Amino acid sequence: MILVASRTSSLTTLRSVRVACTARRYIQTRQAPANAAEAYLEPVQDRPGITSLLLNRPKAKNAISLRLLKEFQECLDKVQFDKETRVLVVRSSTVGSFCAGADLIERASMSKAQVDKFLIDLRRALGTLENLPMPTIAAIDGPALGGGLELGLACDLRVAGHAVTKIGLPEVKLGIIPGAGGTQRLTRLLGLAKAKDLIFTARVMTAQEAHQIGVVDYVSAPETTAFDKALELAQQMSANAPLALKAAKQAISRVPELGLESGLDFERASYEPLLHTKDRLEALQAFKEKRAPVFKGE
Repeated sequence: MILVASRTSSLTTLRSVRVACTARRYIQTRQAPANAAEAYLEPVQDRPGITSLLLNRPKAKNAISLRLLKEFQECLDKVQFDKETRVLVVRSSTVGSFCAGADLIERASMSKAQVDKFLIDLRRALGTLENLPMPTIAAIDGPALGGGLELGLACDLRVAGHAVTKIGLPEVKLGIIPGAGGTQRLTRLLGLAKAKDLIFTARVMTAQEAHQIGVVDYVSAPETTAFDKALELAQQMSANAPLALKAAKQAISRVPELGLESGLDFERASYEPLLHTKDRLEALQAFKEKRAPVFKGE
């Protein structure tokens, strides 16, 4: 009986160690279970107002499948009306990944009608992402190729991990062109000549090269991740008034389509309603009392 009890105790201890190791590994990688959604929302722990939209196809480097795209759109539709989210960070659920573009293996088995619908749905998803009311940051901790970079271009800012070596739009090497906004958003970002250079050559860049040319806005410090830097930026943003962030994004985003005078009119129209918000009064009171304001998005 003593021997049995001892063996049982040892097995129990062993199981406990395995559970502890599994839990620790889960925390370190921030990985979702294998059978979880391919895209899901997750509030960032201890960072109020910051939400992550995670891509979760680790074995496929988060290549955009029909299922991932559907769940990605569902996440966007949900977060669009979430008053608790002040900044959204789009990232991979696993270290060393971002989004490797469309799932070409799945694409090979799709009919023309299915491909056409996929492209329409992808255009809608990236349009929704681009037009979200809150600031968005792409945390690029791995390859961002083709549709993966196009996803990043639909965000307000892009942060690349220091060790990332594959960022680009290589579609012409595959006999096509960027088809999810790459020719349009990249050109608006960089100008005609630089966009043509990157797309015509199908050049794949390192994080440092992408930063130098302006494709990404920040590169993380060595030994840190893009997500670390994205959180730093998101924290700075989320401390500000949500309604003011929304209005600023709205006014800036209209610049490419408006002349200066029309743009100034739109800026004034975005500015005026903020004067009567509770957050504006709170900011003035906090300034008077020499304290940090507490914004509620009202």
